[in-house]
Amino acid sequence: MAEKGLIGVQMMMLKEKVAQDGAYATFQKLAELGYHCVEVSQIPMTAENVAGMQKASKEFGIKIAACSASLEPMGPNMPGEFLSSDFDKIVSDCKTLDCDMLRIGMLPMNCMGSREKALDFVKRADEMAQRLGEHGIDLYYHNHHVEFVKYDGEYLMDIIRDNTQKLGFELDVHWIQRGGENPVRYIEKFAGRIRLLHLKDYRIAFNPPAVNDPKDFREAFFKAFHVEAVQFAEVGEGNLPMKEIIDTGLRCGSEYFLIEQDQQYGRDPYDCLITSRDNLIRLGYESWFAL
Repeated sequence: MAEKGLIGVQMMMLKEKVAQDGAYATFQKLAELGYHCVEVSQIPMTAENVAGMQKASKEFGIKIAACSASLEPMGPNMPGEFLSSDFDKIVSDCKTLDCDMLRIGMLPMNCMGSREKALDFVKRADEMAQRLGEHGIDLYYHNHHVEFVKYDGEYLMDIIRDNTQKLGFELDVHWIQRGGENPVRYIEKFAGRIRLLHLKDYRIAFNPPAVNDPKDFREAFFKAFHVEAVQFAEVGEGNLPMKEIIDTGLRCGSEYFLIEQDQQYGRDPYDCLITSRDNLIRLGYESWFAL
């Protein structure tokens, strides 16, 4: 087992910073905050952004652990780059960025709710993983909570795992928790297939709604109670046993531990990353921020 992993940032948190300041400046800021690893997602892979990331990664010592790509469009005329149509360009970008992993961020919406459609997608994803492997690139699949739907008593997530050979998994501990499973125990079930792990904390922060009209109170209360009470938290600010999660992830083969907070609730994302960094250092992972 490796002695340590590398803690980094999921760039979807900083997509607005990239749009505003550029990829190079955003990477520079991350390095100033002590981060030396990123996962690229929801960042347009334009020539300018790719060049900026390449330049910054070399100058500031930042490892690009993984890039993101969809297998195919989820619907007609959907914009973006897809492995089914832009394979050579996506592989070229990975090579430029010295990155040997690609990740599929979610199950296509048109496959949700159907075991058969999901399995058809998984079959094609596994075939694509084989094709990418010929170029030295591993393909990984990132879960949400929807994969914890059951078919004949079995989680879809387990079905995906058991019906693939080449496809790896990027487990997201917040979504595992929200799906009703114990993240630590579930990581153990994917040992050997998880080079990537998402550190995303889970917080309950219920704020009773201020409603003047009594007839609106019930709807507002139940929205706040059932939907808005669950939040994405800075690492160490939520309910998840992060130290046990991280140590189990390392033991089960994870190399990269990516901080992701889907919503920041009015905070600047850099401030959120500072909080997560400081909490992880307090937990004993200071050396995991260095290449």
